[in-house]
Amino acid sequence: VQLVESGGGLVQPGGSLTLSCAASGFTFDNYAMSWVRQAPGKGLEWVSVISWDGRMTYYGDSMKGRFIISRDNAKSTLYLQMSSLKSENRAVYYCAARYGAAVAAIHRYEYDYWGQGTQVTVSS
Repeated sequence: VQLVESGGGLVQPGGSLTLSCAASGFTFDNYAMSWVRQAPGKGLEWVSVISWDGRMTYYGDSMKGRFIISRDNAKSTLYLQMSSLKSENRAVYYCAARYGAAVAAIHRYEYDYWGQGTQVTVSS
């Protein structure tokens, strides 16, 4: 099983970035998929979740209106479009898979699979 994030990097405040997460080794469309992040020196923060079929999406309060989660089950890939980025969005972003319902899970043990993360830095 692998979840491989990509698309992170350095972006200026107000800029945009799209993260991708390529899944393999499991039946992708059986799982709700989430993005979870960890800022330097802080704990895990749940960002967003999408149901197995993409019909339901939920976001953390500070992400609403600026982030869009999506998935392509044919490609077994999860996405996170981020816009109007702020310095406080700097973090390592992880994708995670959880069998069943799309819920705002914050702990690693609540997920079945977890990626290695991709760094997002927002700085001028």
